[in-house]
Amino acid sequence: MHASDSSYTTSHYDAIIVGAGFSGIYALHKLRSLGFSVALLEAASAPGGTWFWNRYPGARCDIQSMVYSYSFDDKLQQDWHWSERYARQPEILKYVNHVVNRFDLERNMQFNTRIERAHFVEEDSSWLLTADNATQYRARFCIFATGCLSVPRMPVINRIDTFSGDVYHTGAWPHDTVDFTDQKVAVIGTGSSGIQSIPMIAKQAKHLTVFQRTPNFSTPAWQSPLTANEEKQWKEDYSNIREMARHSESGDIYEETPHSVFNYSAQEQQAELERRWGQGAFNLQAAFTDLVTDEKANKIAAEFVHNKIRQRVDDPEIAELLCPRNHPFGTKRLCVDTDYYETFNRDNVTLIDMSKAPISSITAQGLNHNNVEYQFDAIVFATGFDAMTGALTKIDIRGTDDQSLADKWASGPVSYLGLSISGFPNLFTITGPGSPSVLTNMMVAIEQHVDWIVDCLCHLRESNKSVIEASPEAESTWVKQVEAVAQTTLYPQANSWYVGANIPGKPRVFMPYVGGMATYRDICDDVADMGYRGFNLN
Repeated sequence: MHASDSSYTTSHYDAIIVGAGFSGIYALHKLRSLGFSVALLEAASAPGGTWFWNRYPGARCDIQSMVYSYSFDDKLQQDWHWSERYARQPEILKYVNHVVNRFDLERNMQFNTRIERAHFVEEDSSWLLTADNATQYRARFCIFATGCLSVPRMPVINRIDTFSGDVYHTGAWPHDTVDFTDQKVAVIGTGSSGIQSIPMIAKQAKHLTVFQRTPNFSTPAWQSPLTANEEKQWKEDYSNIREMARHSESGDIYEETPHSVFNYSAQEQQAELERRWGQGAFNLQAAFTDLVTDEKANKIAAEFVHNKIRQRVDDPEIAELLCPRNHPFGTKRLCVDTDYYETFNRDNVTLIDMSKAPISSITAQGLNHNNVEYQFDAIVFATGFDAMTGALTKIDIRGTDDQSLADKWASGPVSYLGLSISGFPNLFTITGPGSPSVLTNMMVAIEQHVDWIVDCLCHLRESNKSVIEASPEAESTWVKQVEAVAQTTLYPQANSWYVGANIPGKPRVFMPYVGGMATYRDICDDVADMGYRGFNLN
């Protein structure tokens, strides 16, 4: 049955998946291959998830392409050729479409279908989903593969709708080419998408003004083409590499040291940090065991990065503005850049510090900041997302006794393992709050969650059970465990999107599980091995 067939929505399915990013695609493939009737519903016009929407200049993955890819099919990973060390958005989207076509998945996908309501029907223990076009879908199980960073966040600024020029958000970029040639452009925000897009926009714009509220730590990607010999080395050892990633704390293959920074002399500390800097990306964060648990250790790494910024930026005053000081190193997601700091050496780039005074208003010609009027042809909002919970609370999800998920999560998200929510039977969240998700290589986290969910559904089928629900006690215990582990680190000290600090009024709760992928995998496996301990099965 093709996705455009109008009869597609009339059937009752074993499972409905919401979202056609990497997690939804893999869940669809695996469930279908095991004989489940399944439909995937997607708001966009094509698959890709975050890589469908985030098309801003410079968009690329911050995990090496050879491990930011599926591992479930060896022939797929042997056949596919990545062109660069860190894949750009167009190449990742090409890969997504290749996977969908390779496994003939589109016939079970329904695009341009945004789910507005998902209600549990207690009479027959099923889920009834309603799309924005009033079409309804029904299934025994509902799997939300809606992503952790999928609801773009616009800042709260006076008269934000009054600007007469072009307005863009990095998380919802136009599909048509955007040309900034001969334009005066403002970029608001210096998180990951800002750090990636600013160097690209600066090369094109007549003048670029960057408005920075909070500087972020960024390490170089050392981006380069992937040579045939490098690819050969990866693929010859792929099985070992994948296994190492699955059972690492990061879900990646960073060299994980067993030593504290204080096991080394000051000279040795700097030498090791320099070596890790030369490896690029998140390797610096893995240099010592205590960088995110000990404030003194953290300050050593932070000052190392500060000195790197000072070396890369010509103007000492600008360099100091770019040095993060209001949060410990690594407690916001580390950014990975190509020539970001060097961009501020360009004559056509200006940095405006908003740490003491926010933008007071948007005007028809530009914006007002600190009693200065700025005029622009275009404004780019690189202001992030309502992370981890936004895509779920945006939908009217109701469980038993008509309980609203948004109400249940009003004081912060609660779940069991980031997979299941008490009071919402037969509902699963892939990489939901309470799981490692955004603190790991997302591809490893996705495959682990999908494998666990599918194994669970197979267990229910084989044991003639039709309903599974997390117990309130198991959920409460897990939430306390997630919080307790977070408190052993420096992560809660940062006003990050990990705690919802970028969303006015959002409860400050550390949402991901910081205990690491390997530890989390063992916990999940143990729960399943113990007959799905903490779940009620009927």
